[in-house]
Amino acid sequence: MKTQSILLVEDNASDIELAKRALHKANIENPLVVAEDGQEALDYLFGTEQDAENDALPMPGLVLLDLNLPRVGGLEVLERIRKNERTRRLPVVILSSSKETGDVTTSYDFGANSYIRKPVDFQSFTETIKQLGSYWLELNEPPPVN
Repeated sequence: MKTQSILLVEDNASDIELAKRALHKANIENPLVVAEDGQEALDYLFGTEQDAENDALPMPGLVLLDLNLPRVGGLEVLERIRKNERTRRLPVVILSSSKETGDVTTSYDFGANSYIRKPVDFQSFTETIKQLGSYWLELNEPPPVN
């Protein structure tokens, strides 16, 4: 079985590097694909208009999605993921620094599988990433692909 990738949708360069280090330290060897804004994430998941008919694009095993993104916000990305037949069951974990109750509520209303506030210190962040990887990429039984 081919190892599924992780799609990290994050615009902060420091947080991207922190995630890479945390994945490495947690021994999560899944390939990491980084999209630095919401539009880039949508292009990765659905292709561009030129290849919109292409259903052969590899789906990640997990999406780690920040909310505050340039071009297309995280909530809109989540909404589009859930409205598409091919991606609607894709595990999406919101990984955000936002503590706003509205962000948490809306994320779940739009179909997030989990909402995690980014820990401030590296050790806590690494432990969070390790637990995410262990559950979503190893323990969780994904739905069958159509």
